[in-house]
Amino acid sequence: MIEVEELVIPATADAPDAGDFAASVAITGEVEAEGYGHDELRISAAEALPWWQDPASPRRLFGVRVDGDLVARGMYDRITSDPHTAWAMVSVLAPYRNRGIGTALSDAIEAHVRAEGRSKILVYTVSPDGPGDRLPSPTGFGGVPADNPEVRFLRNRGYVLQQVERGSRLPLPVHVQIPDPGSDYRLHYWIDHTPPEWREDMAMMLTRMSTDAPSAGLEEPEDVYTVERLLAMEKAHDASPRSELTAVVEHIPSRRLAGFTVLSVPSEPERAAHQDDTLVLREHRGNRLGMLLKLANLDHLQRERPGHPSVVTFNAEENRYMLDVNEAVGFVPMGYEGAWRLDLSHAEA
Repeated sequence: MIEVEELVIPATADAPDAGDFAASVAITGEVEAEGYGHDELRISAAEALPWWQDPASPRRLFGVRVDGDLVARGMYDRITSDPHTAWAMVSVLAPYRNRGIGTALSDAIEAHVRAEGRSKILVYTVSPDGPGDRLPSPTGFGGVPADNPEVRFLRNRGYVLQQVERGSRLPLPVHVQIPDPGSDYRLHYWIDHTPPEWREDMAMMLTRMSTDAPSAGLEEPEDVYTVERLLAMEKAHDASPRSELTAVVEHIPSRRLAGFTVLSVPSEPERAAHQDDTLVLREHRGNRLGMLLKLANLDHLQRERPGHPSVVTFNAEENRYMLDVNEAVGFVPMGYEGAWRLDLSHAEA
């Protein structure tokens, strides 16, 4: 019998009870490295932990052991401002697949989510290229190999493909020529902590990030940020060895921010930086601010944290504007993820 146990989310990465959490982070890193063919997405437990400590987005972590060793993990998270949605992930080390472990973890997660009264689960999972027919995204952009094991597993459980995400990689160093922002816009930069004068605008833009990015049939809910939540997250992030390099563009006539982009940068220069959120508010689009922000923050990275080999990022395949920006900068595809949805009201109880 497969036993699924809930794992502790520790207060600090070096706490006495942090061992299972660290092992679970390593499992997901191993599975993602297998799926993408490289380990540039891998992060440490200390880097991951602040993400798990956001009270506005509570998370639960589960694991399965074989002979005392953790060999698989499952997790789900939700946001306190939305009672309907959960995001889930299951990772099983390759030697332990096809034993029912992934099924046991998925059963447990779905039961917990259903018991909370939530109506849907969203899953993002890497789909390596494979032979045979492809399952097309209903957006009309991209698809995943229909015979891949993760695709068959999710479809058999009732999940429906809603979107395909492209992972892209930019080799560094890269020559950067920052465009002239014109008379109505100017750039600002910071590392880790948002200056007080921009905190309200950043909270607003982080909220808009959850509603303005293409989400197809996933119907991702609004994730509300306040200044208090922003400050709490920055305080938690102080314990992480990563730095967050932010570039923003101010709309000078209104003295409000019109867009932002964030790079998450490991302390070791031999590791890849991760491109996190990028957003230009809808009312300021059409002014090439996305290209301005991307180039400005790449220059910021190479000035402040030189030596990293690459930047990796993810975008919806239908987000042609941001893909055009990334391709013009030099990003190339490195793999694809399927974004799946399970409606619990339609799934078998």
